[in-house]
Amino acid sequence: MPTFLFNEIIFGPVKSRRLGVSLGINLLPVTKKMCNYNCIYCECGLTTRSPYKCTEKIPLRKEVRSELEKKLTEMKENNQHLDVITFAGNGEPTLNPDFPQIIDDTIKLRDNIFPEAKIAVLSNATTIKNSKIRNALLKVDQNILKLDSVSDNTVNLINKPNNKFYSTAKKVQNLKKFNGQLIIQTLFLRGISEGQKIDNTSAEELSEWVKAIDEIRPSEVMIYTISRDTPAGSKLEKIPLDELNSIAQMINKLGIKTQVSG
Repeated sequence: MPTFLFNEIIFGPVKSRRLGVSLGINLLPVTKKMCNYNCIYCECGLTTRSPYKCTEKIPLRKEVRSELEKKLTEMKENNQHLDVITFAGNGEPTLNPDFPQIIDDTIKLRDNIFPEAKIAVLSNATTIKNSKIRNALLKVDQNILKLDSVSDNTVNLINKPNNKFYSTAKKVQNLKKFNGQLIIQTLFLRGISEGQKIDNTSAEELSEWVKAIDEIRPSEVMIYTISRDTPAGSKLEKIPLDELNSIAQMINKLGIKTQVSG
C-alpha cells in the first residue's frame, strides 16, 4: 500500500472530499507516524512503536504558531480561498502535549487573518477522557471524532488500539460528554486482513452502531469508505455508494444530519 508522511508542520492547502479547501496542520513528527491506533487503512502506514516511546521531535507551540501565521498571511495576500484549517497529519494530533494551547493560538490567528475559515480536528477520540483535550475540542468549529465500530473485537481488528484496556463502551460515554457538539466519522469496509474476516457493515454491527449514535446525538455523522490501496496480503472491499447511502438513511431517521463520501 503506498503510504506517505507529511514532512512539514503546515501542509496544503488541499482539496478534501469531506471538508473542502483545507490547510493542514501536523502536530506530530515529520519523520515518523505517532499514534495510539494502528488502523489497517491509514494513509501514513503502520504504527511501528508505542506513541509514548516516540523519540522523534514533536513540533513546539511557538513553531506551529509561527508557521501557521506565515502561511495564512501568504494565502490572504494571494487572495487564496480557504474553507477550513484542519488538524490531521502523521497520527493522532491530540498526542501533542501543547494541543490545547495550540488550539487557542490557531483560533486567534484564524480570527485575525481568515475569519471566514473554520477549524477542524480529525481525532480518533482516544484522549477525550482528558478534560483539557475535551475542552480544547469544544472550542473548534468541527471536532471530528472517529467511531468505526462499537464492538471491541471489531475495533481491535480495524483500528488496533495501543491501549490493551481500550473499551468502546467507555469511549461512547466520553463522546456523550460533548452534549452533541461533535461530528462522528465512521469508515466502513469489509474483507480479509492478516487472515481475519473484517466487516463493520453487518446487520448486527450496524444495529449497535446506530444505537450508539442515537445515544451520542452528534450534530453530524460523516460516513465514508476506503479510497486507497490496502496493505499487502489484505483483501479489503470498498463499500458501494448506494450501500453507504442506505446506512446514512438509518441515521437520518434519528434526525441527525449525515455526509456520505464514496
